[in-house]
Amino acid sequence: MEMEKQIQADMVAAMKAKETVRLASLRAIKAAIMLAKTAEGATGEVDDAAVVKIIQKLVKQRKESAQQYTDAGRPELAENELAEAACMEVYLPKQLSEAEVEAKLAEIIAEVGASQPSDMGKVMGVATKRLAGLAEGRLISTLVKKLLTK
Repeated sequence: MEMEKQIQADMVAAMKAKETVRLASLRAIKAAIMLAKTAEGATGEVDDAAVVKIIQKLVKQRKESAQQYTDAGRPELAENELAEAACMEVYLPKQLSEAEVEAKLAEIIAEVGASQPSDMGKVMGVATKRLAGLAEGRLISTLVKKLLTK
């Protein structure tokens, strides 16, 4: 609930400062939060963990869109998407470096007793829960494959 209030306050500040990119990204976050609150089966409240997941999803969407725009030869549109993603990332927890993620995955692999690529599912189940919000799923998956094929 605190993050939602912070986003609302930052939205007002962005309006007053006439920061269009920041305002657009904050409005997108606010809209996604409202959709989550009013979704079928929702309680009408969204906690901070859910807000982080929503923002992660929005950042991922922006980055994928930017990649598509770049591939299509539209760098000005890609630049706008990346600017919005950067504004949204401010509200996410600090991401772990690749080396830090690899170290944590090595611990998880030892803990679960995985030794071959067929054990990837066991490792991914634990890793995605523990590293949620701290690393991208794609990075986790790539590193798990790398560690299990050694």
